[in-house]
Amino acid sequence: MQTTIKKEIVFEGVGLHSGVPVRLVLKPASSDHGIVFRRVDLAEMPKLAALWNHVVVSPLNTRLTNPDGVTVSTIEHIMAALAGCGVHNALIDIDGPEVPILDGSSATFVRGIVEAGLTRLGAPLRAIEILRDVTMEDGPVMARLSPATTLQIDFSIAFPDPAIGQQHKTINLANGAFVRELCDSRTFCRSTDVDAMRANGLALGGTMENAVVVDGDKVLTPGGLRHRDEAVRHKMLDALGDLYTAGAPILGRYTGVRSGHAMTNKLLCALFDQSDAWRWVNCDAKIAARLPGVGVSLADLDAVA
Repeated sequence: MQTTIKKEIVFEGVGLHSGVPVRLVLKPASSDHGIVFRRVDLAEMPKLAALWNHVVVSPLNTRLTNPDGVTVSTIEHIMAALAGCGVHNALIDIDGPEVPILDGSSATFVRGIVEAGLTRLGAPLRAIEILRDVTMEDGPVMARLSPATTLQIDFSIAFPDPAIGQQHKTINLANGAFVRELCDSRTFCRSTDVDAMRANGLALGGTMENAVVVDGDKVLTPGGLRHRDEAVRHKMLDALGDLYTAGAPILGRYTGVRSGHAMTNKLLCALFDQSDAWRWVNCDAKIAARLPGVGVSLADLDAVA
């Protein structure tokens, strides 16, 4: 069955790139509502459905837009939390142009959702089953969706800074794995990129408290890494959030090699352009038991790997 949250949850912070204070309220929604953002700071309170064909391609974040040019940016972390906690319907009121970055991960969103709890709705849940490989490539960058019985993510990254270097991880996201293994992994950047981003009006809200900053073999962020491979874990978190703009849970394997927000969106565009590459499936109890978020509890959050 489809789900929503039991009660409203409030999150406050600043946008990573805009630096603008923002208040976000996650609200329950009815069956078949999906995930929808609403800009309550604007007179008409326009809504933006969190769907792949409403995404503006960006290398730094995932941004939604509507025909009037209204946008909501950096949605990937809250989308990952909703996907990883098994929330299928929610209205997200936001009073600014960018989702708050909080600590740079999904952990605060996850804790709020898990503490609030979920309500089962009467409508059946559908998932998107991948039937054959769909691949997007751009030089050394690659993203692929392949058939699988659960949502799996396989990700590889390579950076010149030894503090990151080459990292690879594979996760089956069934049974709360996202909450235990990925949700607290923070966004990261190289110190050489910070000045360039700020010169271009980006990362204005970035601090050592909401991002992992590396310089060569050094981690500049106080306290260091939460995981030895925190960087690749965060890339997997981003991928889960971006994949949830498909509009439903995916049954398939996502493989990313140096991939990012833009490539994942291009992959979804390619998938839905090929009707023989996917199909809708009704989630019976057996399928539902394999989806992310099923059975998640605070114990999972307190036991992050």
